[in-house]
Amino acid sequence: MKIRSKILIIAGSDSSGGAGIQADIKTATSLGVYAMTAVTAVTVQNTTGVKSIFSIPEREIYNQIVFTSKDIKPNAIKIGMLHSTQVINKVFNALTKIRIKKIILDPVMVAKGGFKLINDQAISLMKKKLLKKVLLITPNIPEAQILSGVKINTKEDMIFAAKKLVQLGVPNVLIKGGHLKSKKVDDIFVNKKEIKIFSNKKLNTENTHGTGCTLSTAITSFLSCGKPLKKSCELGIKYVNSAILTNPKIGKGHGPINHLNSMKLLKRYK
Repeated sequence: MKIRSKILIIAGSDSSGGAGIQADIKTATSLGVYAMTAVTAVTVQNTTGVKSIFSIPEREIYNQIVFTSKDIKPNAIKIGMLHSTQVINKVFNALTKIRIKKIILDPVMVAKGGFKLINDQAISLMKKKLLKKVLLITPNIPEAQILSGVKINTKEDMIFAAKKLVQLGVPNVLIKGGHLKSKKVDDIFVNKKEIKIFSNKKLNTENTHGTGCTLSTAITSFLSCGKPLKKSCELGIKYVNSAILTNPKIGKGHGPINHLNSMKLLKRYK
């Protein structure tokens, strides 16, 4: 497979390989995209939960982003785990310096097992500063509730919360609907001009570790190759659904999905 584009991933490491930087690299590679990384933290975890988190010094996170991009300019950037105000400020400064427009933020806040990955001060700074810097954010329902202040129980609540996030300055929002109790999963894309609902059958499995990381990187990969943003979201969702459906059933807890599921990317799209 020929490499079609280049992306930079700013995120934490997951020692179990199902989420974080590891999932991001697997996803990009599966989709024919070259992945560069800036590691923000090292987590010790497996499918049953997170044991500990070691923070990378924020200056070194800044250096990873700027020094890498100076040599190999990314076509797009995906941001995952940013766990402190210091890290968010340094990432913001680095993004300002390298001037990449196609940036997708997955506002990672809580691990699948319930372990909190970000503090309240960092969440507040993310809302005030970082949301205005990115093209798209991809929160799940708990994350969307925290960021918007809206309690979400229905599709209508999801749309209302997304509109609140647009008001905070982010131009596009994709709220993932997997936490709602229903037979379908409705992922809702919202900006100032339109609302698009992507509906898919809910797959009954515990093996969904890393779906959020994978989705945001898949979207970034498609976007980096020239696909429009809304189409990138549609294709990213299809990739993740296929990866869940073919999951390898690894581990004793929330197992990983199958990142080797791949979709061919073309340089130009009709």
